[in-house]
Amino acid sequence: MSSALRGATRRIGILGGSFNPAHHGHREISLGALALLELDEVWWMVAPQNPLKPVAGMAPLAERVAAARKVARHPRIRVTDIEARLGTRYTADTLKKLVETRRDCRFIWLMGADNLAQIAEWKRWQQIFHLLPIAVFDRPTYTYRAMAAQAARRFQAFRRPEQAAGRLAITPPPAWTFMHHRLNPISATEIRAKRAKAGHAKAVRTKTGAKTGA
Repeated sequence: MSSALRGATRRIGILGGSFNPAHHGHREISLGALALLELDEVWWMVAPQNPLKPVAGMAPLAERVAAARKVARHPRIRVTDIEARLGTRYTADTLKKLVETRRDCRFIWLMGADNLAQIAEWKRWQQIFHLLPIAVFDRPTYTYRAMAAQAARRFQAFRRPEQAAGRLAITPPPAWTFMHHRLNPISATEIRAKRAKAGHAKAVRTKTGAKTGA
């Protein structure tokens, strides 16, 4: 149901991350969120620098944003560098500013089960649960770790049934649900490793060709 039929308030899912690089797993989660959570849009919030990830190997922000737009390819998936423009470093601070300033929107935080498994390492992670509803999407090999993790146990009483996901955006936080969406094993880490391997192989072929005069 569109926001025009529900009222003026738009339902926005926020998928944050480094997007280093963006891939079709991000797109599949977003398309699933649009349908299952009855969202108007999904925003890919590209982080300038994830505090938990090394700077080495991180592509420039503008490059990651441009690449993400090529992958998104959907009128209701918006790629944004809003975190850089807000000047925030941590997810909790970014979401707090969005919730306070964008009264025309109801936000849902979207994340994979891998992030639920380690969100307790994030700065002020419990504040995120109290700021807006959260939809967690299943990922291969992470299901049991995610559900046994500190965050899942701490907020177990606030878990909502997957069948009620369409109402999550209007459910007062803390509220979260675990979505058994189609599992996609792809990861940005694997993509970077494959690119590095391909680049190395190309360099070796070029060097070998130069030596043999090919």
